[in-house]
Amino acid sequence: MDSDLMKAMQISASGLKAQSTRMRVIAENLANAGSEASTPGEDPYRRKMVTFSNVLDRDLGVDTVRVKKVGFDLSDFGTRFDPGHPGADQDGYVKTTNVASMIEAMDMGQAQRTYQANINTIEAIKSMSMRTLEILR
Repeated sequence: MDSDLMKAMQISASGLKAQSTRMRVIAENLANAGSEASTPGEDPYRRKMVTFSNVLDRDLGVDTVRVKKVGFDLSDFGTRFDPGHPGADQDGYVKTTNVASMIEAMDMGQAQRTYQANINTIEAIKSMSMRTLEILR
């Protein structure tokens, strides 16, 4: 396989790996979207976010994408008035997660589109390589 095609495939493969991590984190956020404190003063599930970085692959001589870190969204928790809840504070409010399902759904859609674009690139490279081999026979 041509070295440029191989480089393109490696770049796309790094994109697949990064986006699959992003989708896993989004799935975790969505699974915990209904989280709330179970005792007064306790924090509910805190939304996680994925940060990417460009990393030079020295062997290939190209920039690839990597997950830099999976960190926490430090935005405020929500609150819900429910004085009978075991997690309610002295004013009757329960802390709720800072996960917004609509934002997670939009992020998942973007991650899916990016993942699919990388798959399409790999399939195009594979097809081009196969055609090249057929011509060389």
